Amino acid sequence: MKNLSLLLLLSIVGTNLFAQSSESLDLEKAITIGLEKNLDIKIAVETVEIQEGNQRIGTGDYLMPIVDATYTRTFSNEDVEQVFATDPNPRTIDNAKSRSKNFSVVGIYGFRPESFIVLKRLGVLTEISELDAKIAVENTVANISSAYYRLVLELQRQKVLKRTLDLSKARLDIAEAQYSLGGAGKRDFLTAEVDYNSDLSLLLGQEQVIQNARVNLNELMALNPEEQFMINDTITVGEPLLLQDLVENAFLENKTYLIAQRQENVAFLQLKELRASRLPVINLNATYATNTSNSDAGILTQNQRSGFNYGGNIALNVFNGFTLNRRIQNAKVQQKIQGFAVDQYEIQLRSDIHRAFNTYTTNRNLLEVEQKNYAVAKESSEIALERFRLGIASYLEFRDAQVNLLTAENRLITSIYNIKEQEIELRRLSGKIFFDNSFEELDLPTED
Repeated sequence: MKNLSLLLLLSIVGTNLFAQSSESLDLEKAITIGLEKNLDIKIAVETVEIQEGNQRIGTGDYLMPIVDATYTRTFSNEDVEQVFATDPNPRTIDNAKSRSKNFSVVGIYGFRPESFIVLKRLGVLTEISELDAKIAVENTVANISSAYYRLVLELQRQKVLKRTLDLSKARLDIAEAQYSLGGAGKRDFLTAEVDYNSDLSLLLGQEQVIQNARVNLNELMALNPEEQFMINDTITVGEPLLLQDLVENAFLENKTYLIAQRQENVAFLQLKELRASRLPVINLNATYATNTSNSDAGILTQNQRSGFNYGGNIALNVFNGFTLNRRIQNAKVQQKIQGFAVDQYEIQLRSDIHRAFNTYTTNRNLLEVEQKNYAVAKESSEIALERFRLGIASYLEFRDAQVNLLTAENRLITSIYNIKEQEIELRRLSGKIFFDNSFEELDLPTED
């Protein structure tokens, strides 16, 4: 009765999951959804927009003149008392009115020798932000691929546990029949029932593992945790990867390594920028102005002027308390630090690739062994089941063969998953998991 209840519960759980999983999902679709919805990618793309805006602002600040236009009107109403040199009698004017209007256009352009270096540095910073966005894309693709294949692995493990449960059920039925007919003792029947319940418990526990794997995948795709997809997929091993190709690609396409190189370039440009600030600064200015004044008091009742004014100056910093020298010295140190950072990451990248490749190679070598071991365990289990049916083998012999089959099949599918996991990591490290090259445009799918 307890077995029947557990089977009914399992059937209900499986039916509900299948009913909710009306839409199928493959890896390509999962990656597309992730690229559309993943918030890390959205943040990285918006950061690129900000840096491109900073670059445009810098172009305006350093290469474009500043032009200001001003229009002014003033009015006054005053009591005026005037004494002229030609007339000793004062002249008094009540409520004397005066008006003036002024319009001017002022253009100022200051050429600083470091301007073009600054713009080049801003351009490199824009490249760095684009590479950061591509890293977010690659990490998302790698994480989704890993989570997808993890879910496939857990679904395959569920199938293994179901087949194991079927064998346990067959053994339980045989033991029950033998016990009913008096061919075996009750202890054999009870042991078979305990083993069956143990296998059923493992299968029910696997449901939780699968649900958590689904939640992890949905999180990377920025979907509701309750979203369900039907996955009919297997893990296949790709063509063997070559270590030399991976290393060569990594030093050409790994985005983190390229960022380290560009940060070293930024430090170099900052040093050049500071050195260029020692050079003279040229300032040019030009003004067009028109001014009209009207007054009821004074010698001039109207004064109108218009025309151009222009000029310039050359400024040279002579002494600033050695501040510039200290900044240049700090920039030299920063350039050294960035050079060390490039060398350090080069060592780390090479080591990461070798570690991942060693694991990849080991698992590929183990795959053939696990395939042979599984074939032997499967044949042994079939023989043990038949011998148990005929009453030749004991329940211990059958159970031992059953456990060996479960272990062998789990090791086989885990070995295949480990190979796929290392394939994903090696392609990520080599910069070839999504983009063909580092100069490819950041053209991502968008939500409809």
